[in-house]
Amino acid sequence: MTDWPIFDRTSKTFPLYSRANVGEIFPDPISPLNASIGFQANLEPGWEAAFVACRVWDHDIYDKTVDRNVLPAFGSYLYINMSLMRLFGVRVPGMGAEAVDLQYFGDMPGIPSYESEKRDFDDDPAFSEQAGGWLMNEVLLADDLGAYDADRADVRAVRESRPDLSALTDEQLVERLTSYADLQTRLFQHHIESSLKSGVGLGAIGQLAAAVGKPELGLTLVSGIGDVDSTGPSSGMWALSRNARTGAVAALFDAGVPGLHERIAASDDAAVVAFRAELDAFLADWDFRGPAEWELRADTWSLRPELALHTVDRMRGIGDDEAPQVKNAVRVQEREAATAVVRELLAGDAEALGQFEVALKAAALWLRGRERSRTTSAMLVHELRLPALELGRRGVEAGHLDDAKQVFMLFGDELPAYLADPGSFTEQVRTREKTYVELFDYEPPFVVVGEVPPLSEWKRRSDRTHTAAVVGETIQGVSGCTGVTRGRARVLTDPNDPSALEPGDILVAPITDPSWTPLFVAAAGVVVDVGAPFSHAAIVSRELGIPCVVSATDATGRIPDGALIEVDGTSATVTILEV
Repeated sequence: MTDWPIFDRTSKTFPLYSRANVGEIFPDPISPLNASIGFQANLEPGWEAAFVACRVWDHDIYDKTVDRNVLPAFGSYLYINMSLMRLFGVRVPGMGAEAVDLQYFGDMPGIPSYESEKRDFDDDPAFSEQAGGWLMNEVLLADDLGAYDADRADVRAVRESRPDLSALTDEQLVERLTSYADLQTRLFQHHIESSLKSGVGLGAIGQLAAAVGKPELGLTLVSGIGDVDSTGPSSGMWALSRNARTGAVAALFDAGVPGLHERIAASDDAAVVAFRAELDAFLADWDFRGPAEWELRADTWSLRPELALHTVDRMRGIGDDEAPQVKNAVRVQEREAATAVVRELLAGDAEALGQFEVALKAAALWLRGRERSRTTSAMLVHELRLPALELGRRGVEAGHLDDAKQVFMLFGDELPAYLADPGSFTEQVRTREKTYVELFDYEPPFVVVGEVPPLSEWKRRSDRTHTAAVVGETIQGVSGCTGVTRGRARVLTDPNDPSALEPGDILVAPITDPSWTPLFVAAAGVVVDVGAPFSHAAIVSRELGIPCVVSATDATGRIPDGALIEVDGTSATVTILEV
């Protein structure tokens, strides 16, 4: 059994760890069950295999003195080993550690330099040559996402063959919960490969734009690319919102979101019945989506439909000219115009023009691939979540658990003993859950170098104080999507309650994952504390066509809620205009 909270050992060979990027999909502590049989257990081998598949090193490079080379947990918060990420950049031709830092850290202060940790074996011409072949053949010259489409088909087959969980025995529930480890590892490997490939493509486009004297076009060239899976729910919610503005459906929404799903289900009005069918179809497609959706313990839209209905309610007040399709069309035009500019500048250099065309295609392909693999993995996570919740429900019914979610406080190797004598775990899971909830108040260090400070030295969110920005002050960040907009700041720290976000407001958030995406539709702009051009907030903003600034350090603490602000996504600044 793993100690609780989870503190994995750190590597002395690869000592730099960060919450960058992983904090988007895991903003909260990981539960014991998810760490031992779910996300952490299966992503670690998938990530290790992904690096090897990219030809940057072999399996023997990994530190045998630690249990998790790539994705450890400290205080049950997940971290990425950035030493390995930097080494990947060093060994891929034309990339470098600095490019990796820009993609993952943006402009975050206090990041140790690569030179401070460089190892004698980092520069390896043989592996760099192999990585060059991978870069050319599997990244730049790739034509499709065939492997990712196959993954999607396999997961859809699992979903479509989902049995009636209430009819399964406890042993069968555990079997279903634990039987997809190999598939999950493969999905995670492909996700990491697509993430690495998209980073390479995005970096190549940025370098080419800078080389022709147009660095500001780097992000515009990858905006409005279309077919990005994480934007799918936004379109679905938009359609629902159009049908919820008049008549009996609007009346139900006007009465408030609490209890709304039950009122929709109980109505026999023809318009409401039609809306319910549309809503049910949406929830069937996106049942797995929700805040921190890769955490088994997390709520999703099918488990708490009000999470989705809150956002639909906000969208009702937005005019048709703000539709996701309309915004995307503007970005498509801007991308095509930027592409024409670069092509004209390179018209006299056939070789450079050819490189640009190849990089442009690859960047778009692998940005799509990254979001596709991420979405497919979330689909499978939900298929593990459901049998666990059914097992938890039975524990509550039998008096062994206080709440169905306490089942996630078990470690995987405890499941057989739990099935044999569930009552013997009652006090243990209560104690673990109490600790788990307390962990949410801890603020994990953004960067860890070498040894992890004990929890007693971590900052507490409840003790945090901020110095509010004043009128005229500017917060500098990193560009996520170009453009300039003004609006009222709506500081939200949780996507569960978007009720404060009005059409035209600017969303100010600590970090975003796919469950935040529909909120972007109502927003005139997005500002995020942590992030980089490679992060979720930036990718989605570029698809929906709204200015975005990431890596705006402590924006959620410094920008007063309701302040009038200007977001300049081109210069990556946020200016306070009025408090």
